[in-house]
Amino acid sequence: MTTLLVSQPNFADHVTPQGHPERADRIRAVEDALKSPRFDKLLRRNAPSGDLMLAELVHDSHYLAHLRSGRPAEGIGQLDADTFISANSLAAAATGLGGALAALDAVLLGEADNAFCAIRPPGHHAEIATPMGFCLINTVAITAREAQRKYGAERVAIVDFDVHHGNGTQDIFKADPTVFYASSHQMPLYPGTGKASETGVGNIANTPLAPNTDGESMREAYEARIIPALLDFAPDLILISAGFDAHERDPLAQLNWQSGDYGWLTGKLMDAAARCCGNRIVSLLEGGYDLKGLAGGASHHVAMLMDGATGRLADQE
Repeated sequence: MTTLLVSQPNFADHVTPQGHPERADRIRAVEDALKSPRFDKLLRRNAPSGDLMLAELVHDSHYLAHLRSGRPAEGIGQLDADTFISANSLAAAATGLGGALAALDAVLLGEADNAFCAIRPPGHHAEIATPMGFCLINTVAITAREAQRKYGAERVAIVDFDVHHGNGTQDIFKADPTVFYASSHQMPLYPGTGKASETGVGNIANTPLAPNTDGESMREAYEARIIPALLDFAPDLILISAGFDAHERDPLAQLNWQSGDYGWLTGKLMDAAARCCGNRIVSLLEGGYDLKGLAGGASHHVAMLMDGATGRLADQE
């Protein structure tokens, strides 16, 4: 497998208050973990700036104006109780979007088999009209729409293994049968959405997990519900909202996944991609707020994207 890693130093320009869990150190932790010789064969690329007007593919026409009105000339502004915006946050968000779209181009044009985008701020909580949950724009949703608009993808799947339900992604696609959204997440937990009964127009597969659920229970849930639904949908492309906050170390949730669980899950999604869509996977970083847990989970995720054998070997370390 040829795996593309997309990142960019200017993600540190999105500044959050001291002590906020969504901080620039997250990207540094991932990048440092991926400097190991195990990852020497990664194809690496800096994320270019993307066109924020593409946000209107999934957000309403007033959305960007709302973000700009909340952006301060200096310092940090606050959009809701835990979502902040600084002077250069929209530039960082544009770079995150540009990175995701560059990864999409590389995968759909055959330059890489799959890609991981180490980007911030995260996006899956951003709804059609409302930024929330640390998220400014819904990058994975825009990427799905761009795959359809630019490349003619008829069916796009988004699999979200962040510990928090991606209410924004569900809000955007819940009435659209051309996009499949599957999420495993702790419940009860912020944002309070994601019941199994929330099925959209048959295109939503939510799998809530009780607090203290471990990797074995997660594997059972994916094999019983999400993977069969994904295969039934038969997508042309799989996008991943890759949050690593279900890790047992994470301070914002109470699931007990280990780093190796992310390798196993990535392998299952790769198996589905091999059967459905010519191995095409683009993965975007969402949450993960303990730096060691984030680095461990992301390492296993990327190792499996690169080479299933490498990922299984890493799982045993």
